[in-house]
Amino acid sequence: MALRADWLPALTAFESAARHQNFAHAAEELHLTASAVSHHVRKLESRLGVALFQRHARGVSLTAEGRQLADAAGSALADVEGVLRSLRGAREEHDRVRLTTLHSLAYTWLMPRLPAFTRTHPQVRLSVDTEIALTRFDDGGPDLGIRHGPGHWPGLTSHFLMDEALFPVASPSYPALPDIRTPADIARQPLISDHARQGWHDWFRGANVHGPRLDERYSFSDTTDAMNAAVHGLGVSLARSRIAAPYFERGELIRLPGPELTARWGYFIVYPAHRRLRPAAQTLVDWLLDTVRS
Repeated sequence: MALRADWLPALTAFESAARHQNFAHAAEELHLTASAVSHHVRKLESRLGVALFQRHARGVSLTAEGRQLADAAGSALADVEGVLRSLRGAREEHDRVRLTTLHSLAYTWLMPRLPAFTRTHPQVRLSVDTEIALTRFDDGGPDLGIRHGPGHWPGLTSHFLMDEALFPVASPSYPALPDIRTPADIARQPLISDHARQGWHDWFRGANVHGPRLDERYSFSDTTDAMNAAVHGLGVSLARSRIAAPYFERGELIRLPGPELTARWGYFIVYPAHRRLRPAAQTLVDWLLDTVRS
C-alpha cells in the first residue's frame, strides 16, 4: 500500500497519542483538540481495518497492532525530525558570522550600530568573541575580526576601517576639575591608563609637557574599564575617540584642555587571506565599511 500524503496527519496524531497513551496530552502537544486527535486515530483504524487502541474508562492503551505501528511511526518521524533539524542547523550555520574583536570596541562602537545591521540583514546570525588573546583563524574559528594595530598581519587580508585620536577626559563631577586649566595641570592628577602601547607619555610629549613625574595610579587591560574609572571620579583617563563617544553622549565624561593626538594605530577588518569569505561574512564586512563612510 502506497503511503499517501493525507495519511501523514493521522499518523502524526496516532504517534503522539501512542507516546502519551492519552489523547488529551497528544492534542496539547500538536495544538489540536482531543476530539481532533480521536478523529485522526479512528480514520487511521478505519483505513487499516484494525484497532490500534483499546479504549476504557481510564483512557487508552495500545493493541498489539497499535504497538507495532507506534514503533515504526515513532522511528520514522524521529528520523525525519533529525534530518529537518540538521538541515535547519546547516542553514542557520550558513548565515552565522563569527566575529572577534576588542571588548571595548564591541561595547561602545559596534553594539549601538548592530540594530541598523539587523534591520537591513535580518537573516545574518552573529557570534561575537571579545577575548583578550589574539585569536587564530583556524578551521572552526572566527570568520573575521576587527583588530587594533598597524594593519599588517601575516596570513591575513586587512581592510582599514577607521582611525582614532587620544585626549584626556574626566567626570564632570571630578573634584579637582576647577584646578585643571592646562595640560600641565593634568600631569599633577591621578592618571588612569589602559594597556595600549600608546599612552600618557606620548600625549604629554604631544602637548609639550616635558619631564613631568606622572602618577599613573590605575591601569586596566580594557579601555572601557579605564573610561568607567574616570566616570567614577578616580582620576583623569586618556580617552580613545571611538571608545569615548557614548560616554560623552550620556554626559558621563568631558574633555579636558590639551591637544588631540592622532593615534599611531587604527582599526582594521581582518580575515584569512587563503579563505574566501562566505556571503554572510562578506555582507558584514561591506556593512562595516559602509557604516564608517556614511
